[in-house]
Amino acid sequence: MIMDYITKIKANISIYSNKKTMNVLDGSYRSIYKGRSMNFEDLREYVMGDNVKDIDWKASARSGNLLVRQFIAEKKHNIMIVMDTGKKMLADTKLNESKSNVALMSAGTIAYLANKNGDYVGSVYGKNNKITYFPFKSDLNSIEKILTSYNKDIQTSSESSLQQSLEYISKYVKKKMIIFVITDIDGIQNVQERTLKNLTTMHDVLFVNITDADITNNMAFDVERELYIPKLIFSDKKLHELESKLKEQIYKNWENKLKRYGIFMISLNSNKEIPTKVIELLERHRVGK
Repeated sequence: MIMDYITKIKANISIYSNKKTMNVLDGSYRSIYKGRSMNFEDLREYVMGDNVKDIDWKASARSGNLLVRQFIAEKKHNIMIVMDTGKKMLADTKLNESKSNVALMSAGTIAYLANKNGDYVGSVYGKNNKITYFPFKSDLNSIEKILTSYNKDIQTSSESSLQQSLEYISKYVKKKMIIFVITDIDGIQNVQERTLKNLTTMHDVLFVNITDADITNNMAFDVERELYIPKLIFSDKKLHELESKLKEQIYKNWENKLKRYGIFMISLNSNKEIPTKVIELLERHRVGK
């Protein structure tokens, strides 16, 4: 199987991450598991972002370099990627990149890191009230199939089935998981709190919000009504300020709501933000802030 998406993901990580960032990204991914069900494996030099609790002070004193203990997981973990298929995912981000493409690349990056760690990756998404489920597997081909399938189905989807997808997981997937939900603010607002409560009693849940282009952008296009925003709207400075404040308030309100259930959220405007923002999300989840 030709792995076009995996190749793009590797390239994106390579372009926007230096060696140190990549080390932190790997370390941050391994640290998302609460509690330490890990076995000591080896020592390596300290890089920014490593947990200070992992520093081996005796070995560091002997070598003259700051060394940290590396650990390996005692067992594989289940990483569930949930992607939104609402029509608004065909729109653009705040930085005028395709929302569906940023969603694909962020999902693929998380899945790729999980695969590098030896974990299982599965996925669920809904299309027009029909659920597509990919069971947990530990190979890159299965990740490529997930991304290819989503990219095909998002083009012809209409309504968001995010709530339905999360209900499906809650009812039918009984394994303990770390769930990454990739959506936008519209999708987040349609998720019921009882569903979040049910999921977080057994699983860890993290949200990735793909931003929306501003309606005051002079190239803004309404994907639901299939028309460009009139010049009268995008040229209004007061409206632009009001929109910015409203978006910020909605985001903050939902960020605080999700925190009540131990859920952390990041926002992505572009593909180049993915490596650093994924680090931010994993670190916030690890330290609980």
